[in-house]
Amino acid sequence: MSDGAFVLHVLGARPNFVKAAPVVRGLGELGVRQGIIHTGQHYDALMSDVFFADLGLPEPIANLGVGSGSHAGQTAALLVGLEEVVLREKPDLVVVYGDVNSTLAAILVCSKLHIPTAHVEAGLRSFDRGMPEEVNRVVTDALSDLLFATSPDALSHLANEGVDPARVHLVGNPMIDSLFSALPLLDPEPVRARLGLPAEYAVATLHRPANVDDPEAARELVDAVLDVSRRIPVVVPLHPRGRERLAAAGLVTGGNLSIVDPLGYVEFLSLVRGAKLVVTDSGGVQEETTMLGVPCLTVRPNTERPITITHGTNRLVTPALLPAAADKALADGSATPSGELPPLWDGAAGPRIAKVIAAWLKGDNLSPASQAVFPQNSSFGAASAVR
Repeated sequence: MSDGAFVLHVLGARPNFVKAAPVVRGLGELGVRQGIIHTGQHYDALMSDVFFADLGLPEPIANLGVGSGSHAGQTAALLVGLEEVVLREKPDLVVVYGDVNSTLAAILVCSKLHIPTAHVEAGLRSFDRGMPEEVNRVVTDALSDLLFATSPDALSHLANEGVDPARVHLVGNPMIDSLFSALPLLDPEPVRARLGLPAEYAVATLHRPANVDDPEAARELVDAVLDVSRRIPVVVPLHPRGRERLAAAGLVTGGNLSIVDPLGYVEFLSLVRGAKLVVTDSGGVQEETTMLGVPCLTVRPNTERPITITHGTNRLVTPALLPAAADKALADGSATPSGELPPLWDGAAGPRIAKVIAAWLKGDNLSPASQAVFPQNSSFGAASAVR
């Protein structure tokens, strides 16, 4: 590739924006030409536009505006829209993030057009093919030319699937880079005052299909959250996905429960930073609470981020066990079990990824970071969780 190579980033949902910002910044500092395609998978301005502003991302060169829909309908619209933009822009590399439908569609389009791709957050596995995101992860990793892993366990998963280790680089977690950058801005008091919350409160985020699409499952989850709200006031920045179903199940403002619109990146993390407890089914929130040292209860039977359990504050629970788990978490308070953050959660993942991409564009062969060995007491895990 020449020095004038062009990189396209495909972003579709809140976690993509957070992961991409450090990579975009790192490539910019190396003088790499780049552009962003915003697929519009998160179409609500509070779920997308405000994140671009909060994270300092440049204006997209295209916004596909695909919105919501079934997996088939949404992915079909993404395939058509992405192919048109990719053919027009002729990128030398397309970078995708995470496990959303935008990521899957971009990988499929680029593979058929023989355009190289890179996957940031490769190798995460829940081993639950019932999750649409798990299918997206497996397919994306199988077709990507460069794979950037955020945790050591991801390396094992990729090796077990036969991925060439020369394509894999252990780089750390760019979502944590964004959180490090935002820390000086994370003040819980203004958002707490604006939302009328008391000094002690919990935050809940709920949107996974397994939790909200089935009326019975939604009712069970809502009953458990209402039970938690009898112990501590709970605020729920409610994702547009599943809002009506959750409301029908009883998730409405009243008593100790406050339902609010989605928040921007800085406001949401400020709220989380001041919380006594977080209840979630989100992958990214598991990581953010681990760094902030906030107790997190993930209402799922599994997680593709087990490092947030072994090195963080996260715990998996069922709706039936949520109230008792909340009691225990509130009694135990904050702090990570090991007192250390996971390996390479040091705020420098974006520059690592940018360095590998820039070298690859020039045709240089870097030794894959996956060959690195991190001892049990490595300094990579020495940073403490931040409150």
